[in-house]
Amino acid sequence: MENVLCLRVSQCYAQHFRTYLQSRHVLDTSFRLCQDTDETILIPILPNSVSQLDMGHLQSTLASGSVCQITWRQVFKNKKKQTVVNKLEVALKKLLESAGEEWTEELRRDLPRGFERHGDLILLADNCFSQSIWKKFGCTLWSMVAEVLGSDRLAKKSCISSNGFRSPVVMMLHGEHSWVTHVDNGIRYDFDVTKCMFSSGNITEKLRVARFNCKGETIVDLYAGIGYFTLPYLVHTGAAHVHACEWNPDAVEALHKNLTLNKVSERCTIHQGDNRNLQLCDVADRVNLGLIPSSEDGWPVACRLLKRSTGGILHIHHNVTSPMSTTDTSLDIHSDTKGFSVKNNDRGAWQVWADGTAERVSSLLKDTTGTEWRTHAQHIEHVKSYAPHIHHVVLDLECRPLLEEKTQHKEWKE
Repeated sequence: MENVLCLRVSQCYAQHFRTYLQSRHVLDTSFRLCQDTDETILIPILPNSVSQLDMGHLQSTLASGSVCQITWRQVFKNKKKQTVVNKLEVALKKLLESAGEEWTEELRRDLPRGFERHGDLILLADNCFSQSIWKKFGCTLWSMVAEVLGSDRLAKKSCISSNGFRSPVVMMLHGEHSWVTHVDNGIRYDFDVTKCMFSSGNITEKLRVARFNCKGETIVDLYAGIGYFTLPYLVHTGAAHVHACEWNPDAVEALHKNLTLNKVSERCTIHQGDNRNLQLCDVADRVNLGLIPSSEDGWPVACRLLKRSTGGILHIHHNVTSPMSTTDTSLDIHSDTKGFSVKNNDRGAWQVWADGTAERVSSLLKDTTGTEWRTHAQHIEHVKSYAPHIHHVVLDLECRPLLEEKTQHKEWKE
């Protein structure tokens, strides 16, 4: 069994959803559908394609009375018929043989075992088509690969650049331009795949943010990118205004475009540059710190931004490493990842990190404001497994000045 992103739906509507997901190339056919409860079914979906789904539209169109929730679960692999990779192998074998070349096991291992789908563009990983023989076929090769994979455009990534902006290094192989469109939960994201990253693995966190009630709030997104979390706050939560901080000029270009496309630009101010130099202070009801492996450099900035009189909530992303231990440290940590296989010592590590973070932020707030603050870990959300024993989690940390609490207590007594 493997941990897989799934759509959990009511059993009576499972076939409708499966057919629809398959038609949109979102169904992960390498895993089996499986029973979750007596009334719900888990349908495996491709993490890199799930951004094409509009959850509200999906539920209202296919089955208004159905459960419809994206979640991580353990499911079984399919014993499978021919996969798209098998089809690609057959097609490329014929191509080589037609040119008098021999098909080898080394070439078979050089084929892509997975890829990202960005609309009509397929993005290949860097660990494929590395053998020199492929260069012999030039555009013919890429045209064939695109056709077999069912795309109009094809690109290949190599690594994340060291320019400080986490820009992808991507080469277009087939097709004319590199701008792509994702639609997540009714929000449109446009970006240049050769210049900006899009993390579809964060889909569950974006959906969670979209359910927040932020009516009338001022929010600061310290690591806005192309609007991964900025847009859900603006489109779905009722936020009055979002200050979006981003230092990558290519991401800022896409962010401007996405704010306009989603008709929320009048409620957002973009601050381009290093957020540590941000001039704002005492403005935020909520600060989003969506940077991994750690957003710790942004914690002093976030403390400066929270409203001095009322405080607010910090959403702190972090990759937490847990010790390799069989010790049972069972803890009651609330999480929307019910059923996700996470060992107790992993959860224990999350709690230890959360407690340390709460203490550190409380100290930073005191240093910043000169007054005492209370910090409380409201919730620890598991986003995804980043690597063995390394988990991407989000801490919802409530921060309140003690002066406010004393004032409220006095008002209650009166």
